[in-house]
Amino acid sequence: MKQMHLAAHFPGVNSTTVWSDPRSRSQIDFTSFEHLARTAERGKFDFFFLAEGLRLREHNGRIHDLDVVGRPESLTVLNALAAVTERLGLAATVNATFNEPYELARRLATLDHLSEGRAAWNVVTSSDAFTGENFRRGGYLDRADRYTRAAESVTLARELWDSWTPDGTSRPVTHTGRHFDVSGEFTVPRPPQGHPVVIQAGDSDEGREFAASAADVIFTRHGSLEAGRVFYADVKARLAKYGRQPEDLKIMPGVTVVLGETDAEARDNAAGIRRRQVSPQNAILALEQVWGRDLSSYDPDGPLPAIDPDPGSSMVQGRVRVADPQAVAAKWRALSEAEGLSIRETVIEATARQSFIGSPETVAAELEEFVATEAADGFILVPQLTPGGLDDFVDRVVPLLQKHGTFRSEYAGSTLRSHLGLAQPVWKG
Repeated sequence: MKQMHLAAHFPGVNSTTVWSDPRSRSQIDFTSFEHLARTAERGKFDFFFLAEGLRLREHNGRIHDLDVVGRPESLTVLNALAAVTERLGLAATVNATFNEPYELARRLATLDHLSEGRAAWNVVTSSDAFTGENFRRGGYLDRADRYTRAAESVTLARELWDSWTPDGTSRPVTHTGRHFDVSGEFTVPRPPQGHPVVIQAGDSDEGREFAASAADVIFTRHGSLEAGRVFYADVKARLAKYGRQPEDLKIMPGVTVVLGETDAEARDNAAGIRRRQVSPQNAILALEQVWGRDLSSYDPDGPLPAIDPDPGSSMVQGRVRVADPQAVAAKWRALSEAEGLSIRETVIEATARQSFIGSPETVAAELEEFVATEAADGFILVPQLTPGGLDDFVDRVVPLLQKHGTFRSEYAGSTLRSHLGLAQPVWKG
């Protein structure tokens, strides 16, 4: 049977988590990171995943950020986790727009050595001048150039990792490209994995092409089994032009799981979670992010605005605005009218991440169906609680997957590449 890959995302304290739950703990204290990582390793997960935020977001001129900023830098946290885990992969999101490849390659090689081959780099990009104001060259990069810089960053990082021979001899690196001109010597021996695993996050056409050309894993999201199959087929079909095989790239959507003793209890649990995630205030804020207008006078329990979104709005800063606000507003209106939903109810329905809801047996079967029918190679689980939200899944669902033979009972190897079934990169001398 086709084997499933599983990873754990540390969600911090944001609108995805139920941060008001008394079981929710700090997103900064190391014990929170350690708890989730140890749980993931106990469940034999492939890797532990951290996101990144480079600026506090603003909403209508005021700080409004419940997301990944405000907590420690990812690679620093993962280096600490390397000391309290043994097999679990350690994946850091690091922005290729605002970091230099030499420094990134050095930091990732260091993590790979300290963890004995468990490092991964989730490559993200930014064309956001607002975020860029925190950096010396803020706002300099055109949106069209962000993936060309990211691709060259990955290429140069791999050249640097390969600049040491397998027997430990350093050689000079000379790279001249559109974005980087490097001539020197790399200071860290070749990583245990050869190259740390590269992850790409994003569903755009440019992101899919970048993943097909350069990534080992793509972190995505899709809202249904059919949408997952369409995405899977599209991305896998792009690999051949780069001389790659379908198994060279793992597709792992981010998902949530809500369990109950029965499917009905799980649905009730999920409804309660969504209402706590989307408070009346958060519903209006979510609406404003699409409409780009001050909608504070609207009743969250009333109908959606009749006015259209402002396409040129700068009301939200530091958050990627939806590509087509008019289309999103039309979709939300259609949903609201068809089901008679208020603003808050519409936001709850429209912004829900792909969820698996049911008894452990139901959830296990649905996860297996996604993998067996090529809608995904595995999943990155995003718990609703920090840091204990993964515990029930590991205790109640993972044993069923193991019993069915669709997920490992023990790690077969010691590196992240071995967990993912990825070949060791051939040294390019």
